[in-house]
Amino acid sequence: MRAMLLVNPTATTTNARTRDVLIRALGAAVDLTVEETRYRGHAARLAATARAKGYDVVAVLGGDGTINETVNGLLNPVGGGETVPPPGDDPSLGRPGLMVIPGGSANVFARALGLPNDPVESTSVVLEALRENRRRTVGLGQALWEGQSRYFTFCSGMGYDAEVVRAVEGLRGSGRKATPTRYVNTALRHYLATDKRHPAMTLTGPGIPTAHGMFMAIISNTSPWTYVGPRPVRPTPWASFETGLDVLGLRRMGPVAVASMIQQMLTVSDTLPVGRHLVQLHDEAEFTLTAARPVAFQLDGDYLGERESVTFRSTPNALQVLV
Repeated sequence: MRAMLLVNPTATTTNARTRDVLIRALGAAVDLTVEETRYRGHAARLAATARAKGYDVVAVLGGDGTINETVNGLLNPVGGGETVPPPGDDPSLGRPGLMVIPGGSANVFARALGLPNDPVESTSVVLEALRENRRRTVGLGQALWEGQSRYFTFCSGMGYDAEVVRAVEGLRGSGRKATPTRYVNTALRHYLATDKRHPAMTLTGPGIPTAHGMFMAIISNTSPWTYVGPRPVRPTPWASFETGLDVLGLRRMGPVAVASMIQQMLTVSDTLPVGRHLVQLHDEAEFTLTAARPVAFQLDGDYLGERESVTFRSTPNALQVLV
């Protein structure tokens, strides 16, 4: 079996010793090629090359951003479009299997798959899955805007949450780590300064009642949406890799409405958050968010600028993950 390991050398929670242990362990199990990512978008290029060259598995040691790039590379092969399988076939069978070893600050995708939030422990789990050829087929989300398209593994968002992601990325650019505490503090500071009176977004879709006046929209491909340390945050507790996309939208930004939503999101429960100010969708194939003015847009925790219209689609059976 041929495998390519993509290593982000600047990942938050990994070091040279951890990388060496992982490389030796994988190298003993498969015919291994190791590549380090050197710039933004490099993991996508490497993953697309691995698929074009017929690798069986692509492994990733990195955070959610590196994993997202890898997934997009696997679904967008070098040299052109996707080969469409015959009706009824599983499209994931035409792509290398994905192996995830968490190395970032949140590691939402890995933890949603049930992996330990430690790279050494996770290596043991994925090696066992490799020996037993134990795979899970997962669906992805897809965002489309202005002629561009990108897949996401666990979440996307427009509005307030994407503004927080943007602010944290600015702090990371100045050399600070993206810790859970930094996200919480940034969200609190940003809330005090955000516009709480003029919602910009509208949600529409086939067979979906139009929802106007939204300040924020969380789009989920699985649950949890994120973690605050060990604690899961569940705005859309019914979301899963085996169903379509879920949405939680917020129509009020007052302190009572926001505090109620946060309290419910932090409660470990399969019950949906309740409130007249909430907009909720479950297991949807496609919908569109439009905005009266450009609003912040994020995907798997990666800030992608301000947008006025983004369409979201569910992509079933997209990848096989060794887990």
